[in-house]
Amino acid sequence: MARPILLAVDDDVSVLEAIVQDLRRQYGAAYRVMRAASGQAALDTLAQLQTREEPVALFVSDQRMPGMTGVEFLERARVIYPDARRVLLTAYADTEAAIRAINSARIHYYLNKPWDPPEEKLYPVITDLLEDWKVGYQPPFEGLRVIGHRWSLKDHKVRNFLSRNHVPYRWFDVAGEQDVLKLLTDRQLDPNRLPVVLFADGSVLVDPELEALAARVGLRTQATQDFYDIVVVGAGPAGLAAAVYGASEGLRTLVIEPEAPGGQAGSSSRIENYLGFPSGLTGAELGRRAHTQASRFGAEFVVQRAIGLRIDGQYRFLALADGREVSSHTVVLAPGVQYRKLDVPGADRLTGRGIYYGAALVEAVACKGEDVLVVGGANSAGQAALYFAKFANQVTMLVRGEGLSATMSKYLIDEIAATSNIVVEARTQVVEAIGEERLEAVRLRGPEGESLRPATSLFVFIGAAPVTAWLPSGVLRDDKGFLLAGPDLRSDGKWPAVWKERREPFLLESSVPGVFVAGDVRHGSVKRVASAVGEGSIAVQLVHQYLAGF
Repeated sequence: MARPILLAVDDDVSVLEAIVQDLRRQYGAAYRVMRAASGQAALDTLAQLQTREEPVALFVSDQRMPGMTGVEFLERARVIYPDARRVLLTAYADTEAAIRAINSARIHYYLNKPWDPPEEKLYPVITDLLEDWKVGYQPPFEGLRVIGHRWSLKDHKVRNFLSRNHVPYRWFDVAGEQDVLKLLTDRQLDPNRLPVVLFADGSVLVDPELEALAARVGLRTQATQDFYDIVVVGAGPAGLAAAVYGASEGLRTLVIEPEAPGGQAGSSSRIENYLGFPSGLTGAELGRRAHTQASRFGAEFVVQRAIGLRIDGQYRFLALADGREVSSHTVVLAPGVQYRKLDVPGADRLTGRGIYYGAALVEAVACKGEDVLVVGGANSAGQAALYFAKFANQVTMLVRGEGLSATMSKYLIDEIAATSNIVVEARTQVVEAIGEERLEAVRLRGPEGESLRPATSLFVFIGAAPVTAWLPSGVLRDDKGFLLAGPDLRSDGKWPAVWKERREPFLLESSVPGVFVAGDVRHGSVKRVASAVGEGSIAVQLVHQYLAGF
């Protein structure tokens, strides 16, 4: 397999030679470094590479070049290799142009010249960008294959699980490809028992449970120790932050997550207002980065579901779905929230068969050329609408309120208004989902009364419910199931009867001493990624205070 290419572009021979040598020194073993002395020469090279179907991972282009500026080159190169990472080299005086290029050319980073020492100013940036590129890069495929049916909830869950855990695979729709039926027959597999997962070594999983699939693709499903300093339940932004800070500060840290790093935020197609990422990033990227960071510090992750919590003196025991228990001094509860279900006739039966909760990005390509409906008017719905608009013929947002301004960030409202194939229908809600084997239509109630609308794909974002039913009654929550912590435990100025400690609860401590709460699951939390990350890190500091009292 050909090595992916890093292309450096600069009309200054000495600068070009310097960047090429630095790139080869660090990345030459895994990538092929090429050069071009002008923007047009670089475009000619890209045309040849595209003809030969050779992968390009990164462009590094100087801004001030005669004939074609760096921004102009990167704009045109993006059309040829849209997934390649784009870096602009600038003099200090060109910084403003570089910032504008984040929007115009969608550059991923700009570097001021000179970049010495490269170990501090060049390699960390390039390495990070290449890691991001590799996540989306699909080399000639030699691995996992999934055979299923588009209108199957089980098939959707398998594909969503693999995608969110960054496991490369190819999907085949049994209804759309005759060769797939032959493949099943040749392997003596029942086409009525789907999905089927085929591995490169010839082994097969038929209609697998996610835990079995996780173990088969190399994800850890069992803890390596019986006891930890801190167990984090949930790997959303709050849980991942707790894992990073706990492990980096020397605490034996275990994270229990039933699906994939990132939590609900991990399904977001684009987060553009998170501090430090001016070009934005996907929720999956954020989850992958944080997972890698926590793992590097020694945090342990297991794909499991927590189903119970019990207290025995200073020890906290978490029961897992596989029948095992893990114990710890402290627990950080960050299981996040789930999108509320659409409570209309037909919705439950058609879930996974045209009705999906959250972004369901694995379904986007299948929606190519179709009309897609998005229910909801908050940021998550707006991000999903913009993503699906890249594939669908039209995206219609169904909003119960008067519009988007009361529930959505302005930058998303502006982007939606500028996207020609997104339509917003206010004061409109779904009252029925119609279809037999899959979603075929929805009944809507709007300003003009009820109407029937043909539909194949409906994505729902209508508020969130906390994942707390598995916790014992001693962990207090509000009337909606969100967990109470710190000062919110007070009732009529008094601490609840279950609180037996002489001290007051710590800021994020639940009604059970040593059990802390972080992120969206907490009563009164701010539903933003940044605030969840902040709470996760604060929870670890409170864990230290709690442990100091032993």
